[in-house]
Amino acid sequence: MTRAGSEESDRDDRTSVVREGTTLAVGRDVAAPPEATAETLRDTRRWPEWSPSVRAVESTDRYVETGTTGRVRVAGAWVPFRVTAATRLRWDWRVAGVPATGHRVERYPRRPDRCRVVIEVPLLAAPYVPICRRALDRFAALVEGDE
Repeated sequence: MTRAGSEESDRDDRTSVVREGTTLAVGRDVAAPPEATAETLRDTRRWPEWSPSVRAVESTDRYVETGTTGRVRVAGAWVPFRVTAATRLRWDWRVAGVPATGHRVERYPRRPDRCRVVIEVPLLAAPYVPICRRALDRFAALVEGDE
């Protein structure tokens, strides 16, 4: 999957925000292979390392898949989550029964060492975009350091 109309050579590491229908796609390039990046994104044990809002996770699965359930500690409270859809490069969830962010990894043609990580934010949650930008910066540092 690639970003339509984008030139990979023009990319830098800054985050971008693009409206995609009823969501805002907050994206950032990372210097890491797509599969390894997606594995880290799906790893519930690593969420507190990069997400500014997730302090702890308890989950039925280490790596999310469709149907994974658990709870996350956010703002001092434990709230339940359920992964509603997951593939190798994408997952969506509901937190406290409410549709939450989507997460995906986009490949670049001819660039197996680089990809783009995107967090999809519902328009109603637009104030969450700065937190997603921070999360993506922390995530990039994490996966680039794992290489």
